[in-house]
This record gives sequence, structure tokens and C-alpha cells, in this order.
Amino acid sequence: MITLTKVNKSFGSNHVLKDIDLTVKIGEKLVVIGPSGSGKSTMIRCMNLLERPNSGSVTVDGVDLTAANASVNQVRQSAAMVFQQFNLYPHKTVLENLTLAPTLLKGVKKEAAAATGMAFLDRVGLKEKADAYPSQLSGGQQQRVAIARALNMHPKIMLFDEPTSALDPEMIKEVLDVMVDLANEGITMVVVTHEMGFARRVADRVIFMDEGRIMEQGTPEHFFVNPDHDRTKLFLSRILH
Repeated sequence: MITLTKVNKSFGSNHVLKDIDLTVKIGEKLVVIGPSGSGKSTMIRCMNLLERPNSGSVTVDGVDLTAANASVNQVRQSAAMVFQQFNLYPHKTVLENLTLAPTLLKGVKKEAAAATGMAFLDRVGLKEKADAYPSQLSGGQQQRVAIARALNMHPKIMLFDEPTSALDPEMIKEVLDVMVDLANEGITMVVVTHEMGFARRVADRVIFMDEGRIMEQGTPEHFFVNPDHDRTKLFLSRILH
């Protein structure tokens, strides 16, 4: 579903991604962990070309995003992204936030977009907030709305860039519960997170990044019981204790 081949990305003199090779299978749940500044967010942002690599190729759902004539908008419709900040339109109601992209980008009739939007709001436990504005919601509720908004595009892939990092501890669980529920379906998920419990519970594969490289990857069992790399062991010892 997603293939990165020899992907490099620099910001000025800062070489953030170094020869990244990665394949994500259809339906796979991939969790990306690592210290701040390791390149995790940049890598996931390359998957829908929010960041364009300096070299290498990114192929998503059969489309080479790095080709000159790539249909980037087509891929962004099938690969929805949920960010650290919720990025909801403050002047629009919750339901209006959910219906905007399907009607503008996919040509879905407003009534149909609203119907599916209400169904996804119900799924994340916020059906009663359809007419509220983002400022009237808690951070956890706003992030759940952001997930429902992404789902209302009916994506094949969900990209999550540290979706709980801006939340208070008690709000983290409500967002992770929605993501766990989502993981039980066939959708392909790539999740950058520091939530190790989520990684253990949901991931088919865990990737550890450091200094712009994929240092180690494996099943959660391998990762959290007997990782190979000393740098992985050091990171986990700090984050788990």
C-alpha cells in the first residue's frame, strides 16, 4: 500500500531522513517510535507529500507521488491524516467540518456527506456534538472529531502523526480507544506515537527510528521483550521505566 525507496529529506543543512526504505502492506498496522527529532513526523508527512523528499520515491496505493505528473490530490483522498493539532475549522460546526472535504474534493452531495458524517460521529461517541463548534469541545473531543472527519473521506490509509501528544493524560485514553477500535478493521494504519501500550496492543509491526534512519523493526513481542539494537534498548529503558 505504501512504499518508500531510498527517501532522503533535508531542511537546509539538517539531513532529517537518510535513505529510508519501507513497505507497508495492505491492512497493516505500523507503529513508528523513536526520540524527538528522529525523523518520524517527516517520514509520515512524506507519505502524502506534505513534505517532498529531496531524493528517492514514495508510492502510495499504486501512485508514485514523486513522479512529475503525480495525482497528489487523488492519493490524499485515499490517505487521510490526523495531526498533533486538531486543525478543525473554528468557524464551522463539528458536522460542517466533517462534510467540507467530501463535498468539495469528492463531489459528494451534502446530504450524503452529512449522513455518513453523523454515522462516524456516532462511532467516535460524539453524535450529540454535531452542532457544536470546536471551541466548545475538549481537546480529546476535538481529536475524535478530527478522526471522524478523516474517516468521512472513506480512506484506504490512515496516517496519525502523534495524535495524542497535545492532549492531557485523561483525554489520551478516549482517543486511543477510538484508534484501537479502528485498528480492528481492514484499514491500513501508520501511527507515529509515544504510547507504548497502544503499540503493544495494536501494531503488526513496530519501527524504531533514530537520527533519520530506521534502526530496527519487528513485532511488538520482539520489540518490547528482546530488541536487537543497543539504541533501541536504551530508548525503551527510558520510556518504559
